[in-house]
Amino acid sequence: MQQEGKVRLDKWLWAARFFKTRSLAKAAIEGGKVQCAGERCKASKEIRVGDVLSIRQGLDQKTVEVLVLSEQRRGAPEAQLLYRESEDSIAAREAAAAQRKALGAGGQISDGRPSKKQRRQIFRFRDERNTPAED
Repeated sequence: MQQEGKVRLDKWLWAARFFKTRSLAKAAIEGGKVQCAGERCKASKEIRVGDVLSIRQGLDQKTVEVLVLSEQRRGAPEAQLLYRESEDSIAAREAAAAQRKALGAGGQISDGRPSKKQRRQIFRFRDERNTPAED
C-alpha cells in the first residue's frame, strides 16, 4: 500500500473492491457513475489521498474519502482500510434501503409491462367498473 503519490482512479476502485474488474470500473467512470470532487472524470485520472469520490452502485450512492492509495487488490478487510465512507452517506443509504424494504414487492423496478398477476387484476378491476350496479 502506498501512502503518497498517485494512482489511476479505475485501478484504485478495483483495488478497493468497488468493482470486480478494472474494465467494469472504467465503464462506470465513463458512464458518469463515479465523480471526483463533484465533477465527472476519466478513468486515467490520478487520485490522491484526501480526494472525495461519489460512487453510484445500483440504487446506492456512496461518498467516500480516499485514505490510502493502492494498486493491488487484496482481501475485503484490507480493502476497507483504503477509504472512509462519510456519515451522511451511510445514513442516506440506510434510509433508502429501509424505504425500499417498506415498499416490499410492489416497489420493484419493472420494464413497464404488467406481470400476469397484475394483468388479471386490471381485467378484474375493469369488469367490476363496467358491470351495471343492481339497485
